[in-house]
Amino acid sequence: MKASPIKAQEFKAIALSFFFVFTLMAAYYIMRPLRDGMSSDWSDVELSWLWTGTMFVSFLAVSIYGWVVSHVPFRLLVPGLYAFFALTFLCFYSANHLPIDPVLADKAFYIWLSIFNLFHVSVFWSFMSELFDREQAPRLFGYIAAGSSIGALVGPSIPLLFANQLGTDNLMLLASVMLLIPIPLILFLEHIKSGNLGSGVLKQDKTRGQTIGGNPLQGFRTFIASPYLLAIALFIVLYTSIGSFVYFELKNLLAVYDFSVRLKIWAGIDLAVNALAILTAILATRHLTVKFGLGVTLAMVPVIVSGGLFAIALLPLTWIVVAVQVVRRAGNYAITRPAREVLFTAVDRESRFKAKPVIDILVYRGGDMLSGWAFTGLTHGFGLGLGPVAMIGGCIALVWALVGLALGTVFSRDVDALASEPGIPDASRVGRFEEKRLG
Repeated sequence: MKASPIKAQEFKAIALSFFFVFTLMAAYYIMRPLRDGMSSDWSDVELSWLWTGTMFVSFLAVSIYGWVVSHVPFRLLVPGLYAFFALTFLCFYSANHLPIDPVLADKAFYIWLSIFNLFHVSVFWSFMSELFDREQAPRLFGYIAAGSSIGALVGPSIPLLFANQLGTDNLMLLASVMLLIPIPLILFLEHIKSGNLGSGVLKQDKTRGQTIGGNPLQGFRTFIASPYLLAIALFIVLYTSIGSFVYFELKNLLAVYDFSVRLKIWAGIDLAVNALAILTAILATRHLTVKFGLGVTLAMVPVIVSGGLFAIALLPLTWIVVAVQVVRRAGNYAITRPAREVLFTAVDRESRFKAKPVIDILVYRGGDMLSGWAFTGLTHGFGLGLGPVAMIGGCIALVWALVGLALGTVFSRDVDALASEPGIPDASRVGRFEEKRLG
C-alpha cells in the first residue's frame, strides 16, 4: 500500500515540528561533545558509578515530573519543561564562574545532560503522538525525524569548528538560549491541533487548559500493569546494553588524547552519525515502515548492529568500533526511534505523558546502569578483551531484533483493539488484552 503524501492541512504542523526538533537537537549536540569528552578522564568504575547516580536522579526526576503532569495545565506543560531545562543549563554556565570544585561540576553536568537527553526527546515525541493520529504517525514521523537529524548535524559542527574561538563556557550559554526557541513553536502547534490538522473540520480542543490529572505515580502503575509497555521497555534495555558496551570501548580508546582533541573527535563522530541519519530519514524511513511493516523496521538496525559486533569479535579494530557506533546511532535516530514512537500512538494521553517517561528515562538509564556495570564486570572482573565482549554484544543484539519484530507484529495486528480499550490509566483492561498477545 503506497503512503499518501503530506496533505495541505498537515504541512504547517510538519514544518513547525521539524524546526522544533531541529532546535532541540542542535542545542543538545552543542553540549554533548563537552560531556563525552569528560568521560575519558574517568575509569570504567567511576563512569559506572556516574551512570548509577544518573539512574537514581532519573527516578527522582520522573517522580517529580509525574506530579507536574498531574497538576500543571496541559497547555503549559511542554513549554514549561523546556524553559526549566534552559534555566538549569544557564545555572551550569554560571557555576563555571564560581568557586566550585570543577570535577564535581563536570560530573553533575554529565549526569544532568544525560537526563535532559532523554527527557527532551521523550516529551517531544509524546507531544507529536498527541498532535498526530495513528493514521498520520507512520506516514509523517519520518519527515519530522529528518529535522532531528539535521539539528544533530548542525549542533556538533559548532564545537567542532568554533570551540577554540567560543570556549566551552560560551558553547553552553549558546545551547541554553537555543532551548527557549521551541516555546513559541509549541504554542503555534497547539493552536493548529485545535484546528483542521486531522479531519479538516475546525474543532476546539477543550483539554488544552486542563490538567491531565490523576495520581502522579500512575505512570509507574500503568507501566508495570501493561505487558505492551513492558515489552517496549525490554526493547529499550537491549538497545542501551549495546550502546553502553560500545560507548565504554570508545571512551577507553580515546583516553590517550587530551580534552580538546577528544572534544573534536566526539563532535566528528556525531557529524558522521547524523549525516548518515539524515540521508536515511529522508530517503528510506517512511518507505521502510510502509513496505516492510513496523516489526521488520524495528528489527532492522539490531540485525545490522549484531553483524558489526560479530565483525569486531573477529577483528577487534578501533575503526570497526567507530563504524558500529556510527551505524547504531544513525539507525536509531532515522529508523528505530521513529518506528518505536509509532507504538505510543496506541495509548492515551496520560500514558504518553506519565508512563512513557518512565520507559524513556528511568528504564533507559536503569539499562545504562546495569549494562555499564556488566561491562565493568566483564573487563575488570573476568579480564575479557574487546573481541569476547563484542561477541556477547552481538548475541544481545539478536535478542533485541526478535523483541522488535514481536512488538511490531502486535501493533500492526491489534492497534485498533488497543486503542479501543478506554482509559489505559485503568491498565488492567489493557493488561488482560495484551496478555493474550504477549504472554
